[in-house]
Amino acid sequence: MIHDSVATALQYFKDHRLMLTTAESCTAGAMVTLLAALPGAGEVLESGYVVYSPSAKRRLLGVSPETIERYGLTSEAVAWEMALGALKDSDASVAIATTGVAGPAPQPGVSPGTMCFAWAFAGHPVAVFTRSQRFFGERAAVMHEGAIYGLSRVAHYHQRWLRGERA
Repeated sequence: MIHDSVATALQYFKDHRLMLTTAESCTAGAMVTLLAALPGAGEVLESGYVVYSPSAKRRLLGVSPETIERYGLTSEAVAWEMALGALKDSDASVAIATTGVAGPAPQPGVSPGTMCFAWAFAGHPVAVFTRSQRFFGERAAVMHEGAIYGLSRVAHYHQRWLRGERA
């Protein structure tokens, strides 16, 4: 069953003529999968990257090795660069990026279920909003909840962007 907030997000994209690209690490393409399960997703879905490894983040999205080294893979700084890289390489008007530790084991200094998100909106200037969130449960549930969260927060950050707020 599709979560109501995914259908709500799809309708928001349509109502505001937003085109989406994603840069997903710990959600492994789940945002694209959730949207694509709904009729009309093709109107709002431009592309999606699944970039697990640091080298893929660097090569495909332009994440700087210095950012990874300084802040770690699970960081809002890396999510920020992932979102900007996905937006730059597409015709999308919004990008959502996720990076984190789905679990079950922690990574050094990072609890399982920790995810960092970035929402980037095309414009002059581009606006990027970031947030870290922790989810609980088995790995698959954490990934699913993270994907729903990423999609469900687009309207909130888009409205902030429309009001001229910057991160």
